[in-house]
Amino acid sequence: MSKKSYRIGIDVGGTFTKAALLDNIDGSVVGRSSVHTTHDHPDGVAAGVIEVFERVLSDAGIDARDVVLLAHSTTQATNALLEGDVARVGILGLAGARAAKLAEAQVRIDPIELAPGRVLETCNRFLLSDGLDRKAVENAVAALRAEGAQVLVASAAFGVDNTSAEELVRDVGGGFGLPTTCGHEVTRLYGLTTRTRTAVINASILPRMIATANLTETSIKKAGIDAPLMIMRGDGGVMDISEMRHRPAMTMLSGPAASVAGSLMHVGMSDGIYFEVGGTSTNLGVVKAGRPVVTYANVGGHDTYVSSLDVRVLGVAGGSLIRIAEGAVREVGPRSAHIAGLRYACFAPAEIFANARVVLFEPKPGDGGDFVAIETEHHGRFALTNTCAANAAALTRPDMHCYAPPEAARAAFAPLAAMLGKDVVALAMEVLASAAGKVTPTIRSLIREYQLDEDQQVLIGTGGGIGALLPTVAEQLGLRFEIAKDAEIISSIGAALAMVREVVERVNPDPSSDDIAHLREETLQAIAKLGADPKTVDVSVEIDRQTGRIRAIATGAAALRSSGDTETVSERQACRIAARSLRLSEDDIELAAETPGAFVYTPKTGAAHSLRIVDRRGNVRLQRSHAVVQRTTVANWRNSLQSMHLFGPQDPPDAFFGAVLLYDSHLLDVTDESLYSNAVKIVDSELAGVPPQTPVVLIGLGRATLVEEMREENGDGEV
Repeated sequence: MSKKSYRIGIDVGGTFTKAALLDNIDGSVVGRSSVHTTHDHPDGVAAGVIEVFERVLSDAGIDARDVVLLAHSTTQATNALLEGDVARVGILGLAGARAAKLAEAQVRIDPIELAPGRVLETCNRFLLSDGLDRKAVENAVAALRAEGAQVLVASAAFGVDNTSAEELVRDVGGGFGLPTTCGHEVTRLYGLTTRTRTAVINASILPRMIATANLTETSIKKAGIDAPLMIMRGDGGVMDISEMRHRPAMTMLSGPAASVAGSLMHVGMSDGIYFEVGGTSTNLGVVKAGRPVVTYANVGGHDTYVSSLDVRVLGVAGGSLIRIAEGAVREVGPRSAHIAGLRYACFAPAEIFANARVVLFEPKPGDGGDFVAIETEHHGRFALTNTCAANAAALTRPDMHCYAPPEAARAAFAPLAAMLGKDVVALAMEVLASAAGKVTPTIRSLIREYQLDEDQQVLIGTGGGIGALLPTVAEQLGLRFEIAKDAEIISSIGAALAMVREVVERVNPDPSSDDIAHLREETLQAIAKLGADPKTVDVSVEIDRQTGRIRAIATGAAALRSSGDTETVSERQACRIAARSLRLSEDDIELAAETPGAFVYTPKTGAAHSLRIVDRRGNVRLQRSHAVVQRTTVANWRNSLQSMHLFGPQDPPDAFFGAVLLYDSHLLDVTDESLYSNAVKIVDSELAGVPPQTPVVLIGLGRATLVEEMREENGDGEV
């Protein structure tokens, strides 16, 4: 019998640092632990990472030598920028004589305001790169250091094509003891100003992030772990700690990214709005066809080329404090109980609130003195929070992480209810309604912005505080909701599962099929270097006609886990999963198509254009409420696709209304591509090298569905 091995994922949140211990083969959770995040420790949050790591191993009785991977999300990069804990950046711009006049202005980055009173300071120099002399670079770097530069940025016009000038600056900077970021290593996109700004932001946090990386790595080695240490990136992938020393800006928003990774890989989320509630903040975002929506991070109102999930972060969560004014609930949050140093009232015994009184206080100077706490006679002060309100209103269940007996929560709310002349449960509902009101506009905006169809308008709840907020929000919006299994540690699970992700971008306004194929191959090679199992990798290609950019995104599971993961579901089991997702009985759905890697199900009657794809591991990979299915092969896919999209005389000649292709276990989603010609290029690049007789399932969306519906209404005649 082979020896057991394990993965550990750690999520560093604003309130708690949580660890999940997973079996390396099947991904099952075998241990969990939590400690308060060590914001004020001399070693910072790294101290909490080590503490929770040791605790989760001790509780499970597992030797550190049996851990094969440790991964954690981090708030360090985001906090460094928000708090202005950044280094002064010296920028050395470079360009050939022909481009110098324009480039000199583009590489000059003025100080960047990160937050009120928090500024990233810069200083600038410029050199011609024609016949660049090392001595000239040394003089420029010396001048920047004399101006107070603590780190260096090298940014050359067309530096993504020829990196030699930037690399020379890096070499010289090392001689001066200045950590250096080159523009070409943060992105391969053109756009000199944004590329330079991205490099500046990255360089500004290098000293803090390198120190954190060194401290964490040293502590891990002292604990006897030889396993690789991986860090979550803000786009949902992972990087090793050595890469983090070079590109720390990639870790911005890695906490929400870990939650999404857990939702995708542990829960099997395919479509919907992920809804993570912690103690301090709520994170919202969209998953479509098994892929989270990714955008470019914006720092201090400035665009960057740092890829991150499109996460909307809201200052309301399970631990949010109540504010009152004029006899009513004024607001819930953004301050939370841990900022005020208070315990949640609902988790205390009900009897201690006898003779308790309401206290209005100010958590931090400048917050205002209208925040509510409950002062007990003998046990100190407690916070009334969203979690307390949800328990007082009996909206939680014992299986929820945030559950507490309603009696305790109601006893804690009683003094405030008496002061305001309200019923306890009614007051708790008022608190929840106020909190939910800060979330619902963002969800409505996401539904509109990403044009989510009926099946995608489901809220997938994660995070320890999810039970305090999700039911009320769902009721206000009239939407379905599900609380994910292991919701309170989903971010830690996401880190442990180490979803490998890589993005390669180029500027090419009119790419050919060969261009796309080359970009796909480059992306596959890049993700292989990061440790992805090739069998699990899907590559999506996006062509942006407005910016002229082409982007290839590869996503897959780490080979370490997938190599032993051979469990598959039967067709009957897959049917049961699809029926549950469609909210129908198994007798009311049918197998419309299948491939060696997945099953496609549709209803027999009624909502004839609903669809579910269930893969052989039992995950719902795609769900749509408006789709038509056609079986074909690699050799005939183009003719089949054309037959599904019948355009009328008013349609543009190159119009495209979206499709998804399934072959083996791979999904190719071209629903966001508006030109048929570009969609064909993307599909051609994907299927190049795949045997011609390989089965392909086409899922037509948009216009194809409308045509099919009209045919059903009018018979098989001409539409």
